[in-house]
Amino acid sequence: MVLLAGLVGCSGGSGTDAQSAAVQQVLDRRAAAILEGDRSAFLATEAASGAADGRPAAGPAEFDNLRDIPLAAWSYRLTALHRTGDRATADAELRYRIKGYDRAPVTASRVLRLTRSDGRWVVGSEEPARKANQQLWEQGAVEAVRGSHSLVLGVGQPLSVLRAYADLADRAVPAVTDAWGTDWPRHVVVLVPRTLEGMAGLLGAPASGYRGIAAVTTGEAGGAGKAPADRIIVNPEAYGVLGDLGKQVVLSHETTHVATRAHTTAATPLWLSEGYADWVGYRDTGRPPGQVASELDRAITLGRVPAALPKDADFAFSGDPGKLAQAYEGGWMACRMIADRWGEVRLNEFYRMVGDHRERPGAVEGAMRKVLGTTPEAFTRQWQAYLRAQLG
Repeated sequence: MVLLAGLVGCSGGSGTDAQSAAVQQVLDRRAAAILEGDRSAFLATEAASGAADGRPAAGPAEFDNLRDIPLAAWSYRLTALHRTGDRATADAELRYRIKGYDRAPVTASRVLRLTRSDGRWVVGSEEPARKANQQLWEQGAVEAVRGSHSLVLGVGQPLSVLRAYADLADRAVPAVTDAWGTDWPRHVVVLVPRTLEGMAGLLGAPASGYRGIAAVTTGEAGGAGKAPADRIIVNPEAYGVLGDLGKQVVLSHETTHVATRAHTTAATPLWLSEGYADWVGYRDTGRPPGQVASELDRAITLGRVPAALPKDADFAFSGDPGKLAQAYEGGWMACRMIADRWGEVRLNEFYRMVGDHRERPGAVEGAMRKVLGTTPEAFTRQWQAYLRAQLG
């Protein structure tokens, strides 16, 4: 049942509620058609001549683009209706789940423009709300490749490329499980857009902020007690220039974020979440610190030992690339030090205890005291000494 009292219309009273209910019914039929793959039923919800503002309807093409995505759920919830006579704009929340992968729905804010003819509302266009992220199917026909532990969804990519991503993800999942444990779904969804601009559209951010970034992981909150629906989103341009080891490390790093999501909260500093993901990514590569932490290695050689662990602001993609690299390397070296000196079990306990604190003040201090038997000040001194011993 949809609560209609809060919906906005051009007139009050039961008339507005009746029109809101009628629009919700159209959205319900549209959702059912998508979920069932019924193109005729979907087209029955579409305006034959396009949107109220004269733009052509993009719905049929987007319906076709969705065909290869295995959907478990798809629904709209009308949140506002702005109506002028026989034209209306509907704000709605789209919620969908991928079968076998999402334990909670992904949510997306949508704007639908509708017209009414012969007393029946039909959709002229559907698009992301202002400042909302694009969805992959809006960028073209989606191809799906299923791996043993992964689902790779791509636009504008050869199937051979998508299979290669699935192979990397299938190696990453067991490696992450070996390091972190089994308390996560142990499968991942990887999105591969056509370009950097496509990646930026999926993230709802300027492309300039992700140039040179090979991949990111994003999670949608799915409600109390449920794990988020994570997506690993690839920048095909930056990822494509990496070597085989680099590609595997990146997928393992991002898969680690999926695995640790339930224990990564506002209490978790980025040096820990990013450092831990890098620690897992490089864990079985045999690469020495000087090769992995090249920026820090140069700084230590010049006698420039960091005064403190990296701050969250140091991880900004739009900042200085050298400073960004040092932030990641510093976090990695901190987690590597914990694994070396206290053991991998303690590293995992420390990560979980920090995140389970739920708020930043006292989280790291408490976990360091209880799990590592140290203080942030002593830990920082140990980390600095570790940098000098391992680098330079």
